[in-house]
Amino acid sequence: MAKHGKKYMEAVSKIDPTRVYLPHEAIDLVKQVSYSNFDGTVELHLRTTLDPRRADQQIRGVVRLPHGLGKPVRVLVFGAGEAARLAEEAGADFIISDDEGIQKIMDGWVDFDVTIAVPEMMRKVGRLGRVLGRRGLMPNPKTGTVVQPEDLKRVIDAEKAGRVEYRLDRSGNIHCPIGKVSFPSEQLLDNMTAVMDTIRRARPPAAKGLFVRRVTLAPTIGPGVKVDPAVALALEARF
Repeated sequence: MAKHGKKYMEAVSKIDPTRVYLPHEAIDLVKQVSYSNFDGTVELHLRTTLDPRRADQQIRGVVRLPHGLGKPVRVLVFGAGEAARLAEEAGADFIISDDEGIQKIMDGWVDFDVTIAVPEMMRKVGRLGRVLGRRGLMPNPKTGTVVQPEDLKRVIDAEKAGRVEYRLDRSGNIHCPIGKVSFPSEQLLDNMTAVMDTIRRARPPAAKGLFVRRVTLAPTIGPGVKVDPAVALALEARF
């Protein structure tokens, strides 16, 4: 069994292992038990009863966090002609419209956080599956990142405001950042609420009972705090 350091053990001592906390209590506690020397991220971890091997139990989507993630989001748009012009006007950080740009990514350039593509570029973008796919950066209609040119401004604005993707992993878990430790507790609760509200609404018809059976909040460096799953699932977004 791995041994933990003094700082970790001090942080753990602040958590009652017999309790599951209410969301606002857990957020306050996560801020206390974070001991990184940088502004860590608060992460939401959900253990579900869903079977990732079954197509009718897949869950994947995006959610806009009302208070963002506390960092600039670098947006790359694949588009040519009018689409490139609209993307530039909308504030895209990078625009790729030709094979030269595609090759640059194939050679290893990935200094961006989100990619958006117009449909006519997807044939070229498809060549980047091996590079972008494993980093979760591939444009996908299911996550709203393959859009018509007239929708570019709306999607770029949403991405820069803190639009994050969630998906069921191979172990039946969902992981999602909800902000920085330095955020006020109220903002972290708003962001958590947005995620939980979205996931509750995306519940697959095949899911039975309380399909989220464990909810944990944790800082980048520090122990996790258990949250009452029934209360977390009952949170309703106000934004």
